[in-house]
Amino acid sequence: MTLRRCNDFGSYLRKRFGCRVQKITIDAGFSCPNRDGTLSSGGCIYCDGKGSGTGASSRAESIRMQIQQAKARLAARYKAEKFIAYFQAFTNTYAPCDILRKRYDEALADSEIVGLAIGTRPDCIDEARLNLVEEYTATHMVWIEYGLQSIHNRTLERINRGHTFEDFVRAVRMTQGRNILICAHVILGLPGESREDVLDTATALADLGIDGIKIHSLYVLKETPLARLFQAGGCTGLDQETYVEWVVAFLERLSPNIIVQRLTGDPDPSALLAPGWSLNKQQTLSLIKKTLEVRETWQGKLFERLPLDKVTSGSYFDCNS
Repeated sequence: MTLRRCNDFGSYLRKRFGCRVQKITIDAGFSCPNRDGTLSSGGCIYCDGKGSGTGASSRAESIRMQIQQAKARLAARYKAEKFIAYFQAFTNTYAPCDILRKRYDEALADSEIVGLAIGTRPDCIDEARLNLVEEYTATHMVWIEYGLQSIHNRTLERINRGHTFEDFVRAVRMTQGRNILICAHVILGLPGESREDVLDTATALADLGIDGIKIHSLYVLKETPLARLFQAGGCTGLDQETYVEWVVAFLERLSPNIIVQRLTGDPDPSALLAPGWSLNKQQTLSLIKKTLEVRETWQGKLFERLPLDKVTSGSYFDCNS
């Protein structure tokens, strides 16, 4: 569904490539420093054993196989003609560069793959890895998707992210100027966060120079630390109406130039504990669209530029409180 009151990803891709383009999610068998003991063994409190991926790697499905299967499915369902190889599961820059190159090359060997998207953490990037990723910009559209979730360090500590907002800003600054598009992931409804906290995140990201954003709803999956917190009554999450209102307010504060790649989460039904409404993605998107229209508002309506030193230091938002 095209949300005409925001700068949606589908329209951006159609304008750039002249056809329907779909992402193919890839599980390339990477790990994460927040799960392998480098930072922690528990991972982020909402992360399950698939690391937001499909689990294809554990089933010994090669990258080539994953792409071929997904292409057939997406072409039939959406009439997609071109595709983006999206390395989604866990941390997709968390390996030596020679291994990264081998796996990226395998995905991009398919002539119908026009883009590369790499999901990673802001503390798992350096000059060598960025130099490698930058090479692919000569032939493909390239995105790096940095998981941030919140600008508030107290929240990042609470959810066991293992990095800070300052790490994110540093990664963004290192990535800029390389023809690599930058997407930030944020989650609305994190434990302890208020509406004001969420809108602080929107305001901070609005003028940081990122190119895209994914806004996710918080959902509770089985066999995660968040599941235990939820079952103990320590995390109730947002109802659908509140989530929609927060998303609209978030969009109002973003730069109108930021490409909105996602507006809600997409949980595995077999693993979901709550909230039930998160399974009805189209209903949530329709409500967001309707709310934008009824309020006669749009992405960027309340966008304000911040002094650069306040954005980069995080001091404006008291990130360490």
